[in-house]
Amino acid sequence: MPDGTLLPAVLAEDDGRLLDDWMREQLASASVRRDLIGETELRQQSTEFLDAFGQAVQGGSLRSIDGPEWTSVRELLSSVSRSRALQGFSPSDTAWFVFSLKQPLFTRLAARAAPEQLAAEAWTASTVLDRLGLYITEVFQKSREEVIARQQQELMELSTPVVKIWEGVVAVPLIGTLDSARTQVVMENLLARIVENSASVAIIDITGVPTVDTLVAQHLIKTVAAARLMGAECIISGIRPQIAQTIVHLGVVLENVTTKASLADAILVALRSTGYTVTRIPPRS
Repeated sequence: MPDGTLLPAVLAEDDGRLLDDWMREQLASASVRRDLIGETELRQQSTEFLDAFGQAVQGGSLRSIDGPEWTSVRELLSSVSRSRALQGFSPSDTAWFVFSLKQPLFTRLAARAAPEQLAAEAWTASTVLDRLGLYITEVFQKSREEVIARQQQELMELSTPVVKIWEGVVAVPLIGTLDSARTQVVMENLLARIVENSASVAIIDITGVPTVDTLVAQHLIKTVAAARLMGAECIISGIRPQIAQTIVHLGVVLENVTTKASLADAILVALRSTGYTVTRIPPRS
C-alpha cells in the first residue's frame, strides 16, 4: 500500500456505499446549491472523482498531488471548479465538494484500522483531502477572476459605443472615467468604425466624463492623432466650463483640435464639413 496507509484498500474494496454516503453528506449540507446543480449531475461528478481518486492513491504518493498519477484528479477538479464558477457557486460551496468526503471516508478507515493506527490514517486522509480542497479553491478563484475580467472587458466595450451619425460622420459618447485601458478600447473601436463607414469626421463627446486631468487629456490627444492617421478629423464635444478651466490650468494644448460645448454643436459642424446643410423647416400651420 502506498505510504503504508489503508486508504487505497478502502477505496478499492468499496462496493458503492461510499458514494451513497458521500452523496447524502453533500445533499444534507446547505453548501449544495440545488438551485444551481441537479442531483444527477452531482452524482456523476462524485462518481468520476472517486474513480480518479482511487486510481491516484493506488499508484502514487499521498504526500503530494503534483505528480503525474494525480493528473486525472486535478483535471476533474479543475473542470468542476470552472463549471461552478460559471454557475454562481461560492468558494466555500465549491470546496465542500471535496471536504464533504472526509466523514464517509473516516468512518470506513475507523472500521478497518487498529485503534493505535486510526490517528495516523485519519491524518493521512485528511491531509490529502485538504490539499485537493485547496487546489479546487485556487482553480475556482482563478476562474472567477477570468469571468470578472471578461465581463469588465465586455462592459468596457458596451460603454464605449461608436455610432454612425450621418454619411461620413461617426461619434463616440464617453461616460465615466477614461483610463489607459479604456482609451485603448475607444481608439480600437473608433478606428474600426472609421474604416467601416469611410468616415471623414469623428466626434468624441466627453459630456459624461466627470473630470479631465493631464492623463485624460493625453489620452484624448492620442485618440485624435490615431484618427487623423486614418484620414478622419476629430471634434471633441462636451467641453463644460469647469473642464475648460481645468484644461487651461493644466496647461494642456489641444492643438488643431476642434472643440464644441455640446454634442449638437459638434454634429452641426461635422455635417457642414462633409458638405451638408441644416435647414430649419417652418412648422405647418
